[in-house]
Order: sequence, then structure tokens, then C-alpha cells
Amino acid sequence: MSAAGMRCPACGSTNIVDDDLYSQAQLVCVDCGSVVSEGVLANDPVGGSDVSFSRTTAVAKRPCTNLIKGQQRVKAICRILMVNREIEDLSQTYYKMAYEHKAFLKVSLQKKEILTGCCVLLSCRQLNWPITVGTISCLLDADSMAVGAIYQEMVKNLSIEAPIINVTDVIEAHCHEYKISSLDVPEELAENSRDLTKRAVALVELAADSWIVTGRKPIPIMMAATYLAWQSLKPNKHRLKFSLDKFCQVAKVKKLKSAMKRVAEIKEVLCKLGKEIPWVRETVTPDNVIQLVECILQNRYALLRRAMRTHEDALLEESQASCAEAPPEGTASSQISECADQTPITSFVKQNGSNSDGKEKPGDVDYNPRVLPEHSDTQESQNPPPNWGKRVLFAPPCVIHAKKRRAVQPEHTDVTGDEEISDSEIDSYIRTPQEARDFALMQQMLSLSDSAKS
Repeated sequence: MSAAGMRCPACGSTNIVDDDLYSQAQLVCVDCGSVVSEGVLANDPVGGSDVSFSRTTAVAKRPCTNLIKGQQRVKAICRILMVNREIEDLSQTYYKMAYEHKAFLKVSLQKKEILTGCCVLLSCRQLNWPITVGTISCLLDADSMAVGAIYQEMVKNLSIEAPIINVTDVIEAHCHEYKISSLDVPEELAENSRDLTKRAVALVELAADSWIVTGRKPIPIMMAATYLAWQSLKPNKHRLKFSLDKFCQVAKVKKLKSAMKRVAEIKEVLCKLGKEIPWVRETVTPDNVIQLVECILQNRYALLRRAMRTHEDALLEESQASCAEAPPEGTASSQISECADQTPITSFVKQNGSNSDGKEKPGDVDYNPRVLPEHSDTQESQNPPPNWGKRVLFAPPCVIHAKKRRAVQPEHTDVTGDEEISDSEIDSYIRTPQEARDFALMQQMLSLSDSAKS
């Protein structure tokens, strides 16, 4: 761009242009190349307004190494679980928030690694992606109790509302872990994942109705339900002879120790309900109850009501028989009725709307096995028999297998240490003549051995 009104002092030409290839603007003569004038940086800024020194020397803050590694770990867990991109982005956001929170600044690297799995777990639960704490613990190779504690701490510190999931919500994802499709196992052992999930969910719901799920870890229950569902879908000789250990080996999953106990408990409930099926004539045992699983699940609520009524009638007859043996013959009838009215089982039957004759229709009263008997204000209810859960058909495990409480030992407040010692106790401290001779002989032998060494 030419500068108007200026002339080159060397050649007198007016063809003068701005040369802005350098740090300062210069006016140069095109004809002879002489520099007509040089610009001043302070007075003639180039390329815009003045810039402060702090802005020109500022450096963008980079995230620390542990934060970068943690976000990479979050991404790796999401890729292993094959979640969608929304869950992956939300997990990384939660991890950055938790990492920069003051509660997680000065913690160990192991806790920060567990924090990555907790962020993925929280994101999956918020976006309705079924996953369990046990799955995260397996991926992190960490204790499930530690993962649960850090998860609760993170939710509390970040003030995030985490939805509570049920065991039936995650059983579909759990069933997909079993490699029992037609591509992995022989045809007689293969099973469709959708049918397996549907049957396993029904078994878990039955376990929940009979208190088996209460206070238990979900993964062993899901494993037991999946195993029994696999056997009951095609109860042929090939599947019935498979134990839980062999099933886990074929399905390529790790067997849990408590899963076998859950299998036995679910089979026990199935046997109680299978005995109430009218058209089953043979004795129902844990060995043959698998063949009745489909029928039991289809009529689950009716069989539950019938089993509860049968059990209550049996307890009522037992209590009446025990009351009939105690009183004399003249007052037997009156005291039997009084004893039956005072029995807790009878009051429970009356509260549920059933009479002693047992002639009600199955649909008249809705029996709920999860409703515990309400104790009255009588003396019997104030002093209930020990471990009442064994008198009920279905009860929580903590009641059936109640822990024995230690008896509280009375404190001896009258012992001060200044009491007199009895003569018999003093005599026990004095050596007998034989003990005195043995002691003297031992002292003599020790002195001889010491002199021989010296």
C-alpha cells in the first residue's frame, strides 16, 4: 500500500509502500529500495491493539497424568461392557467431577481406580443399563464391599440421585454371560437366551416371594435361578445329571460358593409348592421337582395360597392336639377351644380371613407369604417361642438361621481385691512334701551342671 504525500529523499520518487514483513512496519521506496521511515512499536502497533504481558505468556493448564489415566480406564471399562457413547461420556464427566472433588484429592491410587468403575456403574444405572456391583468388582479385580463403599461415598459427595435397581432388572445381562448357545455347546445343551431369561426372572420372583432374596447378594441368586431355569426348560437326562459345577464349566462362568445353597433353598420352595399340585400323585423331592417347575410357575400364586393354608391348618391341629392332652376329660372341650383361641397361629389364621374348617375358595383370601404374623398384646405374644421362623412356612433367612446371642454375664461389682483368702486356697499354694523334695533335687542337679560347665 503506497503512502500518499511522501517522497523518497534519495531519488525523489513518490512510489513508497508499507513493508510489513518484519516486526516493525517500514516505508520503503519501490524505485531505489531506500527506507523512508521506520515505525515505532509503542506508537505504531502492528496487527491490532496492545496485548498485556500476562496474556502473551499464559499457558493452558493441562490435566494431570493420573486424571488422564483414569479417563482412559473409564473408556476401557465402557468398551468392555459395550455400552453406548452417551454412557461413556457421562462416565468420564462423573470421573472428572469426582477426581477434582476435595473428598478424593488425597486418596490412594487404588481408590481412584475403583472410582473409575463406580462412575461407570452410576452412569449405567442412571441411563437404565443393567449392571451389578459384582461385575464392576470383577473387572477391577477388587473387593465388592470396597466398591460398594466408594460408590456410596461418591454418590453422597457429588449429590447425585442414583436409582435403586432390582435383581430382576439385571438378570437379562447376567444370562448373556453364559455361553450356552448352539454355537458354543451341543444341541441338547443349548438354550435360547430370551427363554432362559424369562424363566430365570420367574424363579427369582418366586425366590423374592419366599424371602430367599432378603439380605442376600444378588449374583449367587441369579446364578442359581439361571441354572434351574436351564434345567427346567428341557428336563432331559443330559441336563438333569449336570451339577452346578459342571454347568458353570460348560457355560464358561466362575462358580460362586454360596450359589449351591441358593439352589437348595429354591428347590425347597419348589417342593413345598409342588406338593400342592392336585394332579401330582408321586412324592415331590428335590430330584424330580425340576420337571414340575413350569407348572409351578404358571400357578404360582394359587399354590402359594394353598400351601400357606395347608401349613396353617396343620399348625392349628397340632396346637389343638397339644392342648387336648393336658386338661382332664371333663373340661377338655372348653379348654381346647380356649387354647386354640389363644394360639398365635390361630390368631394369624383369623387375621388372614381363613376359618378352621378350611372350606374357603382359593381366591377368597390373598395370602402373602412375605407378611409376617402380627403379635397380639397377650402374654404369649410378649414372650414368643425361640426362633419362630421355623413355625412359619416362609420366613426371612435371618429368622430361620438365627444367630445365638451370647448370654450377658453379670458383672461382679462387689469384688475389690481386698477380700480374705481362705485357708483351703492358701493350702493349694503351699508345696507338698513330695513337691519340696522334687524341687530340692532339681536345684541340686542344676547346680551340679553349672559347676561341670565352669
